[in-house]
Amino acid sequence: MTPYAALPPALLDEVRAAGLDPEQVHADIARALAEDLPGGAEDATSVATIPADATGTADWSAREPGVVVGLALAAMVFHQVMGDTVTISDRVADGTHVDRGDVVLRVSGPTRGLLTAERTALNFASHLSGVATATSRWVAALEGTGAQVLDTRKTLPGWRALQKYAVRCGGGVNHRFSLVDKAMIKDNHVIAAGGVVPALEAVRAAYPGLPVICEVTDLDQLRDLLAVDAEWVLLDNMDDATMAEAVRVRDASGVGAVLEASGGLTLERARAVAETGVDYISVGALTHSVTVLDLGMDLR
Repeated sequence: MTPYAALPPALLDEVRAAGLDPEQVHADIARALAEDLPGGAEDATSVATIPADATGTADWSAREPGVVVGLALAAMVFHQVMGDTVTISDRVADGTHVDRGDVVLRVSGPTRGLLTAERTALNFASHLSGVATATSRWVAALEGTGAQVLDTRKTLPGWRALQKYAVRCGGGVNHRFSLVDKAMIKDNHVIAAGGVVPALEAVRAAYPGLPVICEVTDLDQLRDLLAVDAEWVLLDNMDDATMAEAVRVRDASGVGAVLEASGGLTLERARAVAETGVDYISVGALTHSVTVLDLGMDLR
């Protein structure tokens, strides 16, 4: 397999510009390839059926409409398998909306290598394209309301940076990345601290300046938080009428707290929730239960 230092610099720069760590992506791809080629073994089917000197060209196409993401990662897979013997062309930009049948990437090189790399490359791109496509549907549902869709930490282990990148490509907004860039006071923290305000005050005392999000389940908790100038309040599993009232309570308080709707939300309900006046809608399903976008590779 091609070492990190031998990958095309322009490709690494592209991955870095996407907010990803190209060295980490290289390692992720290496682990994925090792699942297919344990111990550096050969692709038995391709070695048996394809002459060593055979070369070919394959087209990647969308089998359904959606938003394509992850083609730079797919390119990295091919380069890691075939080094500089591979040529990639006609690659569309991440975040591109495509229709069924659109060619999104063309790859040429040793035929054995193309087929060895195919599934790993498709796994990355199909999954990330599914995340972006799902996000784009929420963005379309919220258009014109002023609300934005947020992701969550409900991500596949090891894939958080990749999935959150795909959310951005789909037009969504990233929520906190980890447990340290923002504090989020949930119901169990409230129970442990003896109340939502004591929990907020404890975080402020321990980590001055750290952004804090507080989850509430009723309007009384919201009022208590607004009285101490809470900056961000998550409205958990509220119906639309209660959320609309929460917005009125926030506005009347003069406290500019951000309001986020969360819990039990569906795409069908998205616009009605946004029209309550909340600022954000957070959706774990963008990453934890997304359906892949069907992409395929066909040799010419």
